[in-house]
Amino acid sequence: MTGSHSQKKTPPTSLLDILQEQKAARCPGGIYHKTQIDLTYNSNHIEGSRLTHEQTRYIFETNTIGMTEEALNVDDVIETVNHFRCIDMIIDHANAPLTEKLIKELHLTLKTGTSDSGKDWFAVGDYKKLPNEVGGMDTALPEETSGRMKALLKEYNSKEEKDLDDLLDFHVKFERIHPFQDGNVTTRYQQEAA
Repeated sequence: MTGSHSQKKTPPTSLLDILQEQKAARCPGGIYHKTQIDLTYNSNHIEGSRLTHEQTRYIFETNTIGMTEEALNVDDVIETVNHFRCIDMIIDHANAPLTEKLIKELHLTLKTGTSDSGKDWFAVGDYKKLPNEVGGMDTALPEETSGRMKALLKEYNSKEEKDLDDLLDFHVKFERIHPFQDGNVTTRYQQEAA
């Protein structure tokens, strides 16, 4: 050999490493593939999407919707495709602190091109303008939302190591604020995935 050493590639050491590697390779059948489909299906289903798991998988794998006997809601399809992009954003930003800017960018990405994005009062990519509720419970008023989100993020980011209890606590507090008019559930679940 003439001065060159062949270096063996070290295997990924964490779930994030594996997700990043498989995302870059667009590797079918791995944990990235499964995460994209399962997380998108479950998050969108919570938000009211009527797409099946199989339809979600088909959209991810082929970037088409396929022919079906039942009518598909265009917003469900758009949000599904946008959700795949949100998961990629989370993987790309997984080591960065969680910020209002990132949370708002995720919401903007998720809702871009939907019928909600054409409504003046909806505030795609920004906090809600109108009061809302979740599960029949009142949430933070629009004028309280920014301050409560800043406090929540300060508390969350002040923790050096976060465990499952910290993630669950964040999620409960986030849902009680419910900072966006719609599309709140998806944003936090994506953060937890990475």
